[in-house]
Amino acid sequence: MSGMQYCLNASTIRPAPLMDKIRIAGEVGFRAIELWTDELDAYIEGGGTLREVTRALSDAGLAVPTVIAVHGWLGSFGADHTKAVDEAKRRMAQAAEVGAPRMIASPPLGTADLSSGGAQYRELLEIGNSLGISPAMEFLGFVKSVHTIEQAWKIVTDANHPDGSVIMDPFHILRGGGDYRSIAMVPGDKVAIWHWNDAPGGRPFSEQSDSDRVMPGDGVGPLREMERLIEASGYSGYVSLELFNPALWERDPLEVARIGIDKMRAYFAS
Repeated sequence: MSGMQYCLNASTIRPAPLMDKIRIAGEVGFRAIELWTDELDAYIEGGGTLREVTRALSDAGLAVPTVIAVHGWLGSFGADHTKAVDEAKRRMAQAAEVGAPRMIASPPLGTADLSSGGAQYRELLEIGNSLGISPAMEFLGFVKSVHTIEQAWKIVTDANHPDGSVIMDPFHILRGGGDYRSIAMVPGDKVAIWHWNDAPGGRPFSEQSDSDRVMPGDGVGPLREMERLIEASGYSGYVSLELFNPALWERDPLEVARIGIDKMRAYFAS
């Protein structure tokens, strides 16, 4: 993919401390890092400040394409919805403070009433607009609510808002059971970020979990076919290595990050 820049999702080198993740990502050559709200909260609770985080990001030469995530806003109503939206405001304001243009907006794990999905996503987008950040609709292959590209894109189109966008991820496309060719239905400028990973063989995609993800090129996913569709869509943003592999978490995070960027470079170079 032309014009692509490599990003590291902080989950890939969990459980390293936040500041170590930022330093390591910059040291091995990533140009951006995706952060998690829970880690930012923990850093602040431990006596740190967001100003220190932004200084570390600047020192490492890293952008923050997204912060992860806001929950509970979709398919909720009444007091539960109000509470979820209030927490989303806090999280989006925090993400904007560390320089992120996007906040990942996750769907509920269980079944949910999505009849108001477009209106609820539009509400979140308008709140984000007032805070200087845009929430991006995520689908998750293992949930019962929004688990395909088609479902996520319908919510975005129903919202009818210029800032609407989708998070794309090979693992979730395969795990959710949808057709990967549906990538073509989403214009590249409506994709907030592409997460990048592979799925191993030996088990059906429908039975895999986050912890099964492997480095790009180490699995059996149709990544080349996906890449061609991504290029055709006109996407030119960050490609973010996102793994949740416990075996990698047991290794030295600097080593894992180096392997990760080498795998990304080798995959796309070939």
